[in-house]
Amino acid sequence: MKHQFAALAGFLSALSFALAESAPVVYRASFENAAHHEARITASFRDLVEGPFVFRMSRSSPGRYALHEFAKNVYDVSAVDGAGRALEVEQRDPYSWRVEGHDGAVTVSYTLYADRADGTYSQIDRTHAHLNMPATFIWAEGLEDRTIEISFSAPDRRWKAATQLPPSRGRLTFTAPDLQYFMDSPTELSAYDLRSWKLPDGQTVRLAVHHDGNAEDMDRYADMAKKIVAEQIEIFGAAPEFDHGVYTFIADYLPHVSGDGMEHRNSTILSSTKGLYEADFAQIGTLSHEFFHAWNVERMRPAELEPFDFARTNPTPSLWFAEGFTNYYGDLARVRSGVTPLDDYLEDLAGTLRFIINAPGRKVGSPQSMSLEAAFVDAARAIDPDNRPNMFVSYYPYGEVIALALDLTLRTQFDGVTLDDYMRHLWKTHGVTETPYTHEDLREGLAEVTGDTDFADSFFASYIEDGELPDFEPLLAAAGLKLARENPGKASLGRVSFEEHGDAVLIASNTLAGSPLYEAGLDRGDDILRIGRFNIDSKTDYENALERHKPGDDVAIKFSSRGREIEATTTFVADDALKITPYEEMETDLTNHQKAFRMNWLNAEAGAEVAD
Repeated sequence: MKHQFAALAGFLSALSFALAESAPVVYRASFENAAHHEARITASFRDLVEGPFVFRMSRSSPGRYALHEFAKNVYDVSAVDGAGRALEVEQRDPYSWRVEGHDGAVTVSYTLYADRADGTYSQIDRTHAHLNMPATFIWAEGLEDRTIEISFSAPDRRWKAATQLPPSRGRLTFTAPDLQYFMDSPTELSAYDLRSWKLPDGQTVRLAVHHDGNAEDMDRYADMAKKIVAEQIEIFGAAPEFDHGVYTFIADYLPHVSGDGMEHRNSTILSSTKGLYEADFAQIGTLSHEFFHAWNVERMRPAELEPFDFARTNPTPSLWFAEGFTNYYGDLARVRSGVTPLDDYLEDLAGTLRFIINAPGRKVGSPQSMSLEAAFVDAARAIDPDNRPNMFVSYYPYGEVIALALDLTLRTQFDGVTLDDYMRHLWKTHGVTETPYTHEDLREGLAEVTGDTDFADSFFASYIEDGELPDFEPLLAAAGLKLARENPGKASLGRVSFEEHGDAVLIASNTLAGSPLYEAGLDRGDDILRIGRFNIDSKTDYENALERHKPGDDVAIKFSSRGREIEATTTFVADDALKITPYEEMETDLTNHQKAFRMNWLNAEAGAEVAD
């Protein structure tokens, strides 16, 4: 949301909040019927030109890439003019309304139903008002550049507001310079717990958590967050210049919310159905990912997302970088800061590598094309079955593995050059300047950092524009880490999930292309009846059948598919689970180079004796 934020500080200093009543667009929100998840909202618009006045609800939300029909939760819509006379409200499509015959001023009133707390939707109940602005507020066509004032009337005196919006007059009144900033500013109204700390540059980080935990939980979580924030600032060399000098983590960790994380310019939404202690503080992973977005995607921004269009999807082919590289660094910051043990990091990394290396979707499309699938997968809604397991690879882990490949390759082939250097370079050229980047800018940036245009061209051609992957075994070996099969000799018919219904063992999702089950003709909904000599009446029976075979064994399989019993023959393959083991755990000595490599990459000590 870059377009006028460079001048934002000057704008705010010149703006007299005492004259907030003169703000061209004024919103009021109250929650008298919070028990039934309703808000009553008014929006006042003045200095309108003659002719029809059109207002609408958004269909997309910053940070999300699919359509979300927020208008479906808006009803009881009415409007009056500046003199208080009722105006006829006409609705010509599902997303917008219009009035005619106004006197240059229109106040719209409506009821909003909201009962999903996450990074996209809103939730109103007795405990809080969790508001994502596109899901909550109408807006007027042609008035997107006007300043905005928003006031909340809280039903509980203990409620306070956590938001990136700067305060105006009163405790629950805030302002925004325009619609882009307003829609990018989620707000939590509740009796949340707050911790805050200063950064070395004098800016403030706030951690606002609405939860059922205790003060000790908050203190421990805040300590973890401080370490993550410091580590990520170290990666870029400086924190972003936050508007108003403040960044706010806005978290809801309660049973009645929905798990999510969503980045914004100076804040992020975090939500989980589990409390901090219950989840063993696992929420720190989402916090780390979302804070990295303060650099990567909020200021280093794909050109296709600037400015954000609230009336349609906002596709970009660069989500492998915007989300995938953020995934990589979110985890990397946790292990570097000491928040996550090395063994836990390596276990997660091995699982990600297993998924991507064996993903059938890599044969279908590149990281670029997978990025453009976001409109269909990013919390999108559809009722027809799809073949996503075989045609799509999420740009989150896909981009994460590409980032790993690039980081290890740079460290191996270019003396003293790392992925951190690439990120810092992009930050200086596109983040600090807030110049949106293109695919070509990312490639040219890699050429500039390495001084090797041929390398940059080859890497992008092979791994970004095509679906190739490098051999990770020698790349990880440079850090004294062994990548190998976790269960050598274990037989498999392919990764698959089941649903048990009595003695029926139904395949719960699409079988993966190329797997033995797929090649034998089994698919989602089929019931496995027999494998070899074993009748299959439970998941345990299925596992027992696998244990009696080894990779390469041919086996007869009998199954029921949509009322027909079918017999086929298939061949067991090796289980594709991977593990990453430090050499010292294998009683293998590390060289000085491997120990230094690992320390520089992961900030993790190697435990074995160093070999000469």
